[in-house]
Amino acid sequence: MKVLVIGSGAREHAICWRLKSSPRVKEIFCAPGNPGIASVATCVPVSVSSVDELLSVAIDRGVDITVVGPEAALAVGVVDAFEAKGLRIVGPSQAAAHLETSKAFAKEVMVAAGVPTADYNVFTTRKEVEEFCAQKGAPLVLKVDGLASGKGVFVIKDERDFREAIDTLFGSLRATRVVVEEFLEGVEVSCIFACNGYDAIPLAPAHDYKRLADNDEGPNTGGMGAVCPTPRISDADLAWIRTHCALPIVETMRTRGTPFKGFLYAGLMVSSSEQRDRGIKVLEYNTRLGDPECQSIMVRLTSEPVELYEWMSGARADCPQLEWSAKVATCVVIASDGYPESPAQGDRITGLELAALIPNTVLFHASTVTKDSSTIVSGGGRTLSIVGIGDSVAEARARAYKSVDVIQLRGRRVRRDIGL
Repeated sequence: MKVLVIGSGAREHAICWRLKSSPRVKEIFCAPGNPGIASVATCVPVSVSSVDELLSVAIDRGVDITVVGPEAALAVGVVDAFEAKGLRIVGPSQAAAHLETSKAFAKEVMVAAGVPTADYNVFTTRKEVEEFCAQKGAPLVLKVDGLASGKGVFVIKDERDFREAIDTLFGSLRATRVVVEEFLEGVEVSCIFACNGYDAIPLAPAHDYKRLADNDEGPNTGGMGAVCPTPRISDADLAWIRTHCALPIVETMRTRGTPFKGFLYAGLMVSSSEQRDRGIKVLEYNTRLGDPECQSIMVRLTSEPVELYEWMSGARADCPQLEWSAKVATCVVIASDGYPESPAQGDRITGLELAALIPNTVLFHASTVTKDSSTIVSGGGRTLSIVGIGDSVAEARARAYKSVDVIQLRGRRVRRDIGL
């Protein structure tokens, strides 16, 4: 079997890495890929949003199934184009991906499906947002309606911070709609479900660390680390989340004529002060594997990944049984200097070969570039993901940081509290 993976980050590296171990996979292509992915797949220099070129890659190289990584590819309708040509692909249609590309749409679907979520209002002008925030006061959560690479959410606990958030929303983020939600307290959990339009299979649950600095301080990022499985919920909680937060969305999308096939990522707030049936609410949905959660999840997946992708794309009728390692996986992200505001590019990365030799760790490239045929430099943003594997969270995080500390990158940004 030949597989095409669309994307160029650590998430796609993890997907390719796991596929490489499958006896059913003969060849892996990745578009556009990165220097790390090149060690396990054939990289093809095609943008994730170049739909016609991606189609040509799949057809010309005889690809049997395609897996979409980033939201950008989903937003431009790559799944629709592939399915129109009769090609198997893992991911939601452009209409179904609207669950991620529009937070206002996602909230409307949640309400229609009876999914527990925070109360909210949607505004289209700066004046409306300012007046509402002044009336309600802090705490509130402000979100840009569209895609913002994890940087469009502002949790406001001090009313003095409203102005800066609103300036950013209507300034650099160019918001045309803003969702303002009630503030929920608790701990965050990421539950990702594999969906085929009718059913939803839970992957191993994880939790990530969205803020840049230790103790959840600093600006929001795309994610600075993750732990899988998360100790924050039980198996019973996961079953409840599937019943109340995943299956209703799959059912509602199907009845609307936009069946959801792909990975449904439910970002949840879990309250520790209430009963579970009243203390779990959906913060948002993404329509792909989370990053950095995917890196920890793929390291623990021991069952055949191709069977899951076949089921999701409609090539297989029988529901696959997922199997997981008993180990814990802790992922730590190394970001470039200046991330997330103005990430530096072109800085040399050293120590990668030594880091790869550390037992019970896996290194995934995120935003790296090859310079002068052999030197690896940063491409800006989140640069690398290092996953430590152990019998406990403490052991896994210790191994991850041992590898992290071998790698050198000027001005790198790393959280030191992942897994604590």
